[in-house]
Amino acid sequence: MFTAYNPRAASAYQRINVETSMHTIDQHQLVSLLYDGVLGAITSARGALARGDVPLKCSSISKAIRIIEEGLGTALDRDGGGELAQNLGALYDYCLQRLIQANIRNDDAILEEVARLIEPIAQGWNEIKKPAAERPRASGTVTMET
Repeated sequence: MFTAYNPRAASAYQRINVETSMHTIDQHQLVSLLYDGVLGAITSARGALARGDVPLKCSSISKAIRIIEEGLGTALDRDGGGELAQNLGALYDYCLQRLIQANIRNDDAILEEVARLIEPIAQGWNEIKKPAAERPRASGTVTMET
């Protein structure tokens, strides 16, 4: 009735699951997943670098590069998005350059730098969807009660 574990079947199931998920999430969730993917790939690359696992380091950095270049970068409306889109585009371009350098030099500090640059943007992006009551207040914010 059931067969032994089949990696091809598992891969097909995972692909179908991802494709189905892609049709049911909104643009905001998709960008959030892209940020999570970049940060996860950088974390994986850092771990692989520490262990001396060169193939995993290279594939993880390549994954982060692809997500930034093909996902986050192409999602920007560079013409209509104004200064914010231009600045994010420049930041993504910088991160791409740094990831390539990290890969060539086996430099964990560069990977950490890119993660530090992306993390606050990802956190800010995730805060956008939260209701105002759930968002943390900025320090120095004055609340007036009536």
